[in-house]
Amino acid sequence: MDPHRRPPVLDMTPEGEFRDTEPSRPVGTFDRLLERLGAWGVLVAAATGGLLLAGLAILAIGILVPVAIVAGALGAGSLWLRSRRARRDGVAPQAVRFVFVRR
Repeated sequence: MDPHRRPPVLDMTPEGEFRDTEPSRPVGTFDRLLERLGAWGVLVAAATGGLLLAGLAILAIGILVPVAIVAGALGAGSLWLRSRRARRDGVAPQAVRFVFVRR
């Protein structure tokens, strides 16, 4: 035990039962006002956190949509060039095969 700490005081009756603690002081108007203010503060903080997450999701979508559009355009351009080259070389458009590598 830490020598600087005092041990807890256990208040017992002669029969060996614990006595009730002292009743707390009555709650005043200021305490009720602080309780309501704290509850509203927690509610506003939770709503703000939700809006922050929604904003981050919109930002992520805003960044990813142009990337997806550019990737799709590159893929479509690649397929168009291969098809054009196949027609130039005399291969029928139905015979053009696209190979997808699976790993």
